[in-house]
Parts: sequence; structure tokens; C-alpha cells
Amino acid sequence: MAFGSFERKTSSQPMAEINMVPLIDVVLVLLVIFIVTAPLLTNVVKLDLPKATANADLQKPEKIEFAIDAQGALHWGGERLTREEAQEKFAEAGRKRPQPEVYLRADATVPYRYVMETLADASKGGLSKIAFVSEPAR
Repeated sequence: MAFGSFERKTSSQPMAEINMVPLIDVVLVLLVIFIVTAPLLTNVVKLDLPKATANADLQKPEKIEFAIDAQGALHWGGERLTREEAQEKFAEAGRKRPQPEVYLRADATVPYRYVMETLADASKGGLSKIAFVSEPAR
């Protein structure tokens, strides 16, 4: 099988031309696929939707500052309380709409048990928006 001219040359140089036929075939196949699928993507049902005006409900949820100090004492907005009182306050806050956000500040040296108990009490009270507050690294 000879490529190029019909002359017999004994040179063993590689062919320096790029075969463009496979590239053109792939491009044409992709073009056909695009032409066929493009109308399917733009098929829209024309509807005459009713017009309505309403004010957006922009109620900001209440913020609850909850802290646990190094000794494990609980503080609700700066007021010290027991675990039972915290459970009651969590249950009361869980019934409010919109649901308040709890910002939990725990001392770095407090045992994890106190943080876990607080999270469990808040969850039992119906609160699900709980954020951990920390100091940025310097």
C-alpha cells in the first residue's frame, strides 16, 4: 500500500500530513446531534399566567445568645440558669414562628459533654437553627 504518489521512492521519511477526514466526520456528527436536539430544548408551553402582587414576609428570626462557660454553667442572653430552665426556654423558643436562631458560645476548655447536652436539649425543644460562635484565628 502506497500513500502519496505512484513513484517508487526508497525514502523512509514519515508522512508529514495530517489526515483531516476523521476530524471532519466527528464534527459533522456533533453538528447533526446539535441540530436535532436544539429544538427539543427550547420547546416551551405558552401560558398566560395571572398577575399578583404580595409583600414578601421579611420577618427576621429572633437571635438567642446561649453560652457555656469553663465550669459548664449555662447562660441565656447573659442570665445564668440551670439545665432544666434551659430545657424549658428551648421548648418555649421552639414554639415561636419564625423559629429563632441559637448562637452557641462554648469556652474552649469546657468538656464536650456540656455542649452535646445543650444541643440535645435544643433539638428536643424543636430548635434546628443552631450556630457555633468562635473567635477568628490571628
